[in-house]
Amino acid sequence: MTNSARFDRGHTDDLMTYLAASPSPYHAVANAAERLEKAGFRQVAEVDAWDGESGGKYVLRGGALIAWFVPEGANAATPYRIVGAHTDSPNLRIKPIPDTGARGWRQIAVEIYGGTLLNTWLDRDLGLSGRVTLADGSHRLVHIDRALLRVPQLAVHLDRSVNSEGLKLDKQRHMTPIWGLGEVAEGGLISFVAEETGVPADDIKGWDLMVHSIEPPAYLGRDRELVAGPRMDNLLSVHAGTAALTAAAAAGSALSSIPVLAAFDHEENGSQSDTGADGPLLGTVLERSVFARGGSYEDRARAFAGTLCLSSDTGHAVHPNYGERHDPGHLPMPNGGPILKVNVNQRYATDGSGRAVFAAACERAGVPWQSFVSNNSMPCGTTIGPITAARHGISTVDIGVAILSMHSARELCGAEDPYLLANALTAFLEG
Repeated sequence: MTNSARFDRGHTDDLMTYLAASPSPYHAVANAAERLEKAGFRQVAEVDAWDGESGGKYVLRGGALIAWFVPEGANAATPYRIVGAHTDSPNLRIKPIPDTGARGWRQIAVEIYGGTLLNTWLDRDLGLSGRVTLADGSHRLVHIDRALLRVPQLAVHLDRSVNSEGLKLDKQRHMTPIWGLGEVAEGGLISFVAEETGVPADDIKGWDLMVHSIEPPAYLGRDRELVAGPRMDNLLSVHAGTAALTAAAAAGSALSSIPVLAAFDHEENGSQSDTGADGPLLGTVLERSVFARGGSYEDRARAFAGTLCLSSDTGHAVHPNYGERHDPGHLPMPNGGPILKVNVNQRYATDGSGRAVFAAACERAGVPWQSFVSNNSMPCGTTIGPITAARHGISTVDIGVAILSMHSARELCGAEDPYLLANALTAFLEG
């Protein structure tokens, strides 16, 4: 590499560990919180009164996490520097009445979450993860990481045109996983989950469960320069943001702003929830931090006016087999560093000022970076950046890491890019 941020494969190794341990948004925030705790952060409850003391704090709500570090000497109007990301990924989620079946097969009813590539879930060994809610309102995480479920594809002998006319999948009829043989047993899945989790089945009153591929992340390629794994969109950014926040916190009183990590749920279906970017969670936490430090609404307005956010989400690397789908002048490559995402129709929030902020952070970190813009003939995706900017009046820049196979059960990125992103985010948070 020619940049000064020399590649540390240990960071990417740690990302792979984090991906494997985080099959659901609930696991993703729990694992990030554990890392924050080791760095000296402490959890604060939303129902408690907050103090204005310096140091690292975080809030957990469902599959979302907001963490921040108040340096010594920060006043009520000190602005924030925010790294935004999301914890959810497209997948198959368990329906309220899960036990179903047909023609002697036991199956589990699922609902399609987000814009997943359905075919990538076929003929893949699947585990079960998420959380259950107990009678007292508490939650237990569920992580059954063995070959439990499978969505079998129809054999080519029974679908002779599949290779010439393409695979056609009906979300209701064709995506129901099998998990055994025999008659459908009402309550069978939840009884099984209760046994695996170590709680009485009668004590489980609700669940938020989903399937995940049990194949672990792995280096790929002759020189192991690529990484294949699940949920890179967008746990790659959550992991990098967590690393960046803990690194920035180590700078302590040298910080001129308050570094923040905002990891939201439900980005893949519009962010409109109490744990999504279009909800009040981030604004409420930032305001309460201002008020806990003795601030007024005027201080809140001043702090927000000086705040900057890097919304970090994965973007599209140029696909070697579909080069015509990309803008010919903007062809991001793996291991080329993080990408700056631009769309003048505000599907991304980046403007010229944001470009300058991102470029300065990358320069300080010695990290190369690339630009991404969609082909004019192709609709552009979006992320939490424009939502954050519009909802809170915060200057926001959309960035990320270029990947292939976005929204697949298994995605692909450059092995160096997670480390480069974390370095750029650290330089941004340190200001």
